[in-house]
Amino acid sequence: MTDAETFLATARRVIDIEARALSALSDSLDNSFSAAVDLILKAKGRVIVSGMGKSGHVGRKIAATLASTGTPAQYVHPGEASHGDLGMVTEADVALVLSNSGETPELSDIVAHTRRFGIPLIGVASKGGSTLLRQSDVAILLPAAEEACGTGIVPTTSTTMTLALGDALALALMEHRRFTPEHFRTFHPGGKLGAKLMKVADLMHGQEALPLVPDHLPMSDALLVMSQKGFGVVGVTDPAGLLIGIVTDGDLRRHMDGLLGHTAGEVMTKNPRTVDPHSIAEKAVALMKDKKITCLFVVDPAGDGKASGILNIHDCLRAGVV
Repeated sequence: MTDAETFLATARRVIDIEARALSALSDSLDNSFSAAVDLILKAKGRVIVSGMGKSGHVGRKIAATLASTGTPAQYVHPGEASHGDLGMVTEADVALVLSNSGETPELSDIVAHTRRFGIPLIGVASKGGSTLLRQSDVAILLPAAEEACGTGIVPTTSTTMTLALGDALALALMEHRRFTPEHFRTFHPGGKLGAKLMKVADLMHGQEALPLVPDHLPMSDALLVMSQKGFGVVGVTDPAGLLIGIVTDGDLRRHMDGLLGHTAGEVMTKNPRTVDPHSIAEKAVALMKDKKITCLFVVDPAGDGKASGILNIHDCLRAGVV
């Protein structure tokens, strides 16, 4: 067997072992999981996540996932907790403490703190009857599973199960709270994810930039507005100011013969496609690409029916919305 084949065999063995452990975890979940979710929902404060070593690294990720999905959370290092950071853990909080063995000595102070002040404690460990699980208000026992290293000394399978359990808690809480993509964007304003969740209102050009003309306006004047505004289109309104049509380059070509003798209302395409300012910009970009157009007028269905902005595909692409 070549080195490359050996490496692939090892990788597949590790992943297969961990996959079986995750399946066992799914099968083992019981009312303790539901009790943990209920305990977190009842808390008026935050979820305080703590763990030592690899459990601590996993705990940081769990706290971050909870916080980004609508459940206020904070990771507290057990060593720092013993030297003053216990003040971060209040009676309004609920503690989520992670330990593979359930006997990690560095966790004793934070566990004792929760017992002294009546702070709800959710313990996660792989050893039934361990100190952590016995002290917990809700005890979640991870199923017995071999570590993927084969020697049982490298935290692999156990940390994977703990991480998956944390994701399960976060998403159960998120779905219960009906946490939407719009809520999610509040906590993810930057990067690619933030761009994907931007709203039309974040990118549209507002009222002053709108290329709008009344339907009775001669096309000679409408062309001036189209040129001045720079979007390559002009919206056409009725006497009440409602958007009833749009004039595009295609409309100009179709009416080239005697164009300047027409009004905007005679040249326009009726009932133009519009977009809600509260829609996700990515959906608007998909619509523009599908219809091979570069602009959409923005009209709030809950408003007065008048155009409040215009969305240009180039502005969306520059913002990273694709």
